Amino acid sequence: MNAPIRLATVGTGYFSRFQYAAWARLPEVELVAICNRDPQSAKELAEQYDVADTFQDFELMLDTVKPDLVDIITPPVTHVAYVMACIERNIPVICQKPFTPSLADAKALVDQIEARNATVIIHENFRFQPWYTKIREVLNEGLLGELYQIRFALRPGDGQGPEAYLERQPYFQQMERFLVNETAVHLIDVFRYLFGEVESTYADLRRINPVIKGEDAGLIIFKFENGARGIFDGNRLSDHKAKNRRLTMGEMQIEGEHGCLFLNGDAELSFRRHGENDEQKIPYKWQDQDFGGDCVYRLQQHVVEHFVSGAQLMNTASDYIANIMIADAAYVSDKTSACIRPQIE
Repeated sequence: MNAPIRLATVGTGYFSRFQYAAWARLPEVELVAICNRDPQSAKELAEQYDVADTFQDFELMLDTVKPDLVDIITPPVTHVAYVMACIERNIPVICQKPFTPSLADAKALVDQIEARNATVIIHENFRFQPWYTKIREVLNEGLLGELYQIRFALRPGDGQGPEAYLERQPYFQQMERFLVNETAVHLIDVFRYLFGEVESTYADLRRINPVIKGEDAGLIIFKFENGARGIFDGNRLSDHKAKNRRLTMGEMQIEGEHGCLFLNGDAELSFRRHGENDEQKIPYKWQDQDFGGDCVYRLQQHVVEHFVSGAQLMNTASDYIANIMIADAAYVSDKTSACIRPQIE
């Protein structure tokens, strides 16, 4: 076996637990260092995963450990500096989303990444949820024929009252751009993965819970280059029928000339043929582990496959910036009440 990929990480917040657990399951990877501004939380994780070194200074960690790969698991305000520190040292990066605080920051950072021919992957894990992998397989097989319309209803039900989000991710309350920039961007990426590129966007957004700064509900309409239409119907205060409402976080319906494909809150897929009333289940295997059908592990496994065998990467920073442009177009549309064509380069 080849030498393991020497991994260093920065960040120990709520969601990082899924990344650390997934890295521990990948035998091709050795976690060699953890950085965090709170040294105690870094030491606790280091003990849990048998990691020798912890740091408070990110650049000192890079220069001391000289890792093969860095996983950045921190809020977006830190990302530009951390990514730049890595690419200046020619170290490949996985960077948590949101990628940067603004579209302008993202464009400038991607320019730097491309100028250095650096490898930066955005940790956008929803497309790695196994139900979307299966949906893509079904669509590629032509089961639905020509696609007409897609709707995803986001209904996690976690946004009510003064305590909304405080237990898991309290910074959600302070995000001035919340529903689209933090949540809907996941589905923008899924829509592009399943249905192709977006030609134009129209959005109507609103804030329902007064304790948060940003929007927490809204509708976004997408016109795809292939002629299909998509609707993101998001409301973080409402819920949906599911054993675990954070599994799929909502329901999807895909309509085509041959019938309708459905995804429910328990990750069950079914198909109703045009002109018929009965639905048939679409069986597939998936792992109900950690977050979103083990999608964090599936994303990190995808990255490992690239470094081990040269497999093509999805969601590099250069590819991912299209998602940010579409999300930004949604905010422009909401402000101007106009249909906006994202300037995707």
